[in-house]
Amino acid sequence: MTMKTITLHPGAVTLADLAAIYWENGTAKLDRSFDAGIEKAAARIAEIAAGNAPVYGINTGFGKLASIKIDAADVATLQRNLILSHCCGVGAPLPENIVRLIMALKLVSLGRGASGVRLELVRLIEAMLEKSVIPVIPEKGSVGASGDLAPLAHMAAVMMGEGEAFYEGAPLPAGEALAKAGLTPVVLAAKEGLALINGTQTSTALALAGLFRAHRAAQAALITGALSTDAAMGSSAPFHPDIHSLRGHKGQIDAGAALRNLLEGSEIRVSHIEGDERVQDPYCIRCQPQVDGACLDLLRQVARTLEIEANAVTDNPLVLSDNSVVSGGNFHAEPVAFAADQTALAICEIGAIAQRRVALLVDPALSYGLPAFLSKKPGLNSGLMIAEVTSAALMSENKQMAHPASVDSTPTSANQEDHVSMACHGARRLLPMTDNLFAILGIEALSAVQGVELRGPLKTSPELQKVIAVLRAVVPSLEEDRYMAPDLKAAAELIASGALVSTISGGILPKLEA
Repeated sequence: MTMKTITLHPGAVTLADLAAIYWENGTAKLDRSFDAGIEKAAARIAEIAAGNAPVYGINTGFGKLASIKIDAADVATLQRNLILSHCCGVGAPLPENIVRLIMALKLVSLGRGASGVRLELVRLIEAMLEKSVIPVIPEKGSVGASGDLAPLAHMAAVMMGEGEAFYEGAPLPAGEALAKAGLTPVVLAAKEGLALINGTQTSTALALAGLFRAHRAAQAALITGALSTDAAMGSSAPFHPDIHSLRGHKGQIDAGAALRNLLEGSEIRVSHIEGDERVQDPYCIRCQPQVDGACLDLLRQVARTLEIEANAVTDNPLVLSDNSVVSGGNFHAEPVAFAADQTALAICEIGAIAQRRVALLVDPALSYGLPAFLSKKPGLNSGLMIAEVTSAALMSENKQMAHPASVDSTPTSANQEDHVSMACHGARRLLPMTDNLFAILGIEALSAVQGVELRGPLKTSPELQKVIAVLRAVVPSLEEDRYMAPDLKAAAELIASGALVSTISGGILPKLEA
């Protein structure tokens, strides 16, 4: 299969570029117009390395050892030792699409021409992506300041022929993987090891993955929420555009419009516009634009932060435009940590209100005439009783994981690095949180579609009928109790894969870019 190749323009890389790499396991390369800037910075670093003046990271030790001057003859050994000593990751390997995103982000950072690496390193990363030599990067070990040192060291080690890599999906010693791909390990020159590991690319890649998945879930939640509204014979009046314009939040306005369009043409809605004794629906139906819209606004704010970070130079020291080399702190991932925490809040709330809709649908006291637990023969059958319990368990698990990571810090490296962001694990937890959310929304889809079908012969809207057809192609209607786990798994996969979202006509569901 031919992989999509994204040409990266450092400083102008878009979320769409990065999403293509993540969702499609794509490859990436730098636009060649950036080569000259990379070479200019590399020449400046080589000049410093040949001199006697101590400059951090080029001819000195690292962190607390920065005051120790390194002889020119030992500069290459210094960089090699840096990488090997920092390969201290633990835990399961990060997924391939995450590692591809890390490598692409590192290309962007190096491509800005402020890191001082040779083009040889850039070309090797590009070739590894193209030939599917993907470093084995353990998921844990970064505190999100001084860069994601341990995970990025595992990436850099593979470039040196050390450590492990997946080659075409199979784990191999790094040297063997490179050889099979026809690639040669690199010998790192001055500062190159530091440039490779001193950055926020692991945290940023994980946060981007969480963002992309959360946005897909946010779109799906509008679909499942619209289905639940019709299943419960809820009112679409609270989605009136003037209500949301009077408040003014863009996400709320967009969510309200999506719900209106999704429900347009519903026979169920028309059937109870008159003669319905209920005055107002519960909040989980009525306040969907306010809640899901607020989550959408959060995700859009996160998107702006992460797009900036994806284009950033985050190693240290940096070669500035006047050719000076200056130490700073761009490796501190506080913006990414905040973005990850915001995403976690959105994930948590999308799931919380969706779970309440599931609870409403299975409760005959609230569902306006639907049978208990959406079973056609309640009592003999339990229907979706325990599916709702599972959704509650997942909702509460996400609440626990939503505690902000960014408020934690601990001093490291003998107090030289005395405040850290915890961005990496703050971003990594977004993956299991979105898995939980996909499952909650899958359960809502099963419940809402069952409820809509029980309203027959009345039909829901044309848009939602398409959704029902997609779901019923993999999960049949629940006529009597059966082994339920495969149904929940299949429904969650429809959410996670984007299959449910892709059934909806273009222009209805809100995009990540406001």
